[in-house]
Amino acid sequence: MKATPWLDVLDEAIRSCAVQERTDLGRLLRARRTELAGPKVRVVVLGASGQGKSQLLNGLLGSTVCAVGDDVTTTVPTVLEYASSPVARLVPGDPAPLLESAPKGNLMLEGPVHDVPALTGAEREPVPVESASAEANRRSGVARVEIGLPRKLLESGLTLIDTPPCGTDGDSYGDHARAALSVMSQADAVLLASDVTRSFSPAELDIMERALSVCPTVAVALTKTDLVPGWQRVVAHNRARLERRGLPVTVFPVSSTLRLAAARANDSELNAESGFPALISYLHHELMGNADVLRRRCAGALTRLTVDTLMVPLRERLADLKQDGTGGLTLRYRSLTASLERLQRESARWQTVLSDEVADLTADLDYDLRDRTRRIIREADEYFEVADPAKDWPEFEEWLRDNLRAAAEANSGWLLDRFEWITRRLAGAIAPRNADVFAPDSVLLEPPTGELDELGTPNVERFTVGQKLFVGMRGSYSGLLMFGLATTLAGMSLINPISIGAGVAFGAKSVLDERSTRLKRRQAAARAAAQRYVDDFFLAYGKKSKDTVRLIHRELRDRCTAVAHELRTEISDAARQVKQAIDTETAERNTAVRKVANRIEELELLRRRADALVPQAVPRGLTA
Repeated sequence: MKATPWLDVLDEAIRSCAVQERTDLGRLLRARRTELAGPKVRVVVLGASGQGKSQLLNGLLGSTVCAVGDDVTTTVPTVLEYASSPVARLVPGDPAPLLESAPKGNLMLEGPVHDVPALTGAEREPVPVESASAEANRRSGVARVEIGLPRKLLESGLTLIDTPPCGTDGDSYGDHARAALSVMSQADAVLLASDVTRSFSPAELDIMERALSVCPTVAVALTKTDLVPGWQRVVAHNRARLERRGLPVTVFPVSSTLRLAAARANDSELNAESGFPALISYLHHELMGNADVLRRRCAGALTRLTVDTLMVPLRERLADLKQDGTGGLTLRYRSLTASLERLQRESARWQTVLSDEVADLTADLDYDLRDRTRRIIREADEYFEVADPAKDWPEFEEWLRDNLRAAAEANSGWLLDRFEWITRRLAGAIAPRNADVFAPDSVLLEPPTGELDELGTPNVERFTVGQKLFVGMRGSYSGLLMFGLATTLAGMSLINPISIGAGVAFGAKSVLDERSTRLKRRQAAARAAAQRYVDDFFLAYGKKSKDTVRLIHRELRDRCTAVAHELRTEISDAARQVKQAIDTETAERNTAVRKVANRIEELELLRRRADALVPQAVPRGLTA
């Protein structure tokens, strides 16, 4: 046999629960589907303590089957159904296994939902009908009471379920309320008992709204009309409140006391005054006569709640997916890209910096070497102002070599220090964390002092004894002749004591002058030799120094280029991997977004199908 449309909708809701791995909801829906497909119509009777709920059921059945009294409170659900003879059984178990905690919103929880207690059980304990309800109230570990009565009201399949008190202000979520609300999900219709001595309490209005979200067919029995003169005004006021809140609830003012008295006296007028005929007619015709409509409404409401429950994690998941989950990767990719661009800029800049620094270093080294050698030459000139190269040349040669070697070492040390400083500067610009890899091997070379050639002794003219005699005789002859001629005028001979003395003096003077002249020539020759030697050293060492600068410059440039290339390769590879991860995650997220969006669209379609099963009079806001 082909399933009815509402069963198809419920089956689709069950499949949706399986897709989203909500097996707990799936079990609840399957159990509810089995109940809706059966012949019975379940009317759950709710009410706060002292509102005449159990007495209302007694009035409907014309028998005292539910315990009543000021000190009596129903603690477990009582199922009243048809039986050919009176029978009562206690079913052991948890009276409210559906909910672990007090419901704060919809009856369909966002967390796990436990198995729904079925209205049939394998283990039952028979008890007397008249004391079944009271016995269950006294005991613990009773899930429900099942009472079967041979009543015409129940013969057509109507099942009435009495529940523990709920809807009491300040105690809407107690143990009894949980037990009552756990049964509401099994209701084909809900009947709320509220006495007519007052208007609806906020807790009762809240219970009605929740009941309408699960079971769109809800009625209210305003009890105890026999105790309130002018109860019609209270009824009218309550109906107006329901209308203002948009609650499609049918209201029946009744008196259970008059109903039971009419049953005992068989008084039809008293029975009509009790208001029960209208309520019974509602149960017979509106409910039992439209059982398929009730089931369709319940299936629609239950599916709608299920869809809303399943939608919550899906919408949260969709919102999470639509948010850019690659934010960290994107920041990392941007950081790597910026680092690569910065490295490229620095690579162009450091080459200019290196060239400028090397040019400055070359000029500074040349100036430093020239200044040191000039000081040496000045000191050599000053030395040979008094020193005689013929005697002091070996000592001067050792001094000159030591000073030139010291100048070369100082100049070389400055070269190495400056290159180390340039290396640190380049490392700070290119790779601050890897400064060690920039140190070129050439920096560790020995200082290029160069070889100091042999300093040749200058051509020193010797003033021999023969030369001294010759110069002395030449000077003596001039003096002797000059003074001899002068004395002949005085009548003296050419050679006389005066001319001889003058000759000796002139001879000595000539020897001394020649010695001084020859010393100056030797000193000038020594200065010229030292100047040539220092110039030769300056050219030779300067050439080696410049060659060393170029060698270190090239190696440092090549090392910096290699390091920059390695860094670019490393950063490019890292950026490529991050980009691939972003693309992969984005593709996966887009796929997940499409899947979740398709699932939401399917659930929205199911929601529209469920809405079509529920009367439009039910306020949509109640299912949220």
